[in-house]
Amino acid sequence: MKTRIAYMGVVLLWSTTPLAIKWSGEGVGFLFAVTSRMSLGLAGAGLVLLVLKQVLPLNKRALKTYLTSGVSIYLAMSGVYWAAQYIPSGWISVIFGLSPIMTGAMAAIILKENALTPAKLAGMLSGLAGLMVIFGNSYYSGSKLLLGVLIVLGSTVIHSLSSVLIKSYDAKLTGFASSAGGLLIAMPMFLLTCMIMGVAVPDEMTDKVLYAILYLGLIASTFGFALYYYILIRMDVGKVSLITLISPVCALVLGNVLND
Repeated sequence: MKTRIAYMGVVLLWSTTPLAIKWSGEGVGFLFAVTSRMSLGLAGAGLVLLVLKQVLPLNKRALKTYLTSGVSIYLAMSGVYWAAQYIPSGWISVIFGLSPIMTGAMAAIILKENALTPAKLAGMLSGLAGLMVIFGNSYYSGSKLLLGVLIVLGSTVIHSLSSVLIKSYDAKLTGFASSAGGLLIAMPMFLLTCMIMGVAVPDEMTDKVLYAILYLGLIASTFGFALYYYILIRMDVGKVSLITLISPVCALVLGNVLND
């Protein structure tokens, strides 16, 4: 039952993320938005560990988990935030809808999971076709359109591979430990990128942007990452990846209601 509730929680949080990402970058830039989110997420995860009196395990499997998670967070999230400036969010949903198939193929090779049976593959393709019907008519143009699509595709590959690798390490970490450890690795990379790109704290931001960043950092990252890693170690990685087929439709409803 706890795993089911955690799974539903990830679906809910990932469904609210696209709209919050869109709001969080308005007027402040994607790098400031994503770095602020991850710094708040790290602070939130660290606070939870402190309250729960948990420490970060530092054994070999745990360190491999933190490194894989951190690099994945940095590369995948940077790519998605950048690409969101140039391609419709619906296209991002469709591309990430490939995640179950990618994850299933990688799980079959690395974990020996039987994740791509004909029935399962048919179900995944059916879900992907549904996303294409819903979002496929989104029109967008621009010189960086193709590059944005390729970067999101790369982010999807990175996300899928990291999920399978973390599952293979079997470090038996708590969700918050996995989240905090990964963010500890990712944060220096985000900060260094901001320094190189000359990103500064904006002089002002709207309440909507501020609240979106706070939500993404303290709720979506702190608890979203923790719940994701919690279910990842308890379920087949292929079933976890199906969230990318469920959340876009929920996100579409929220976008329509809350953002016209």
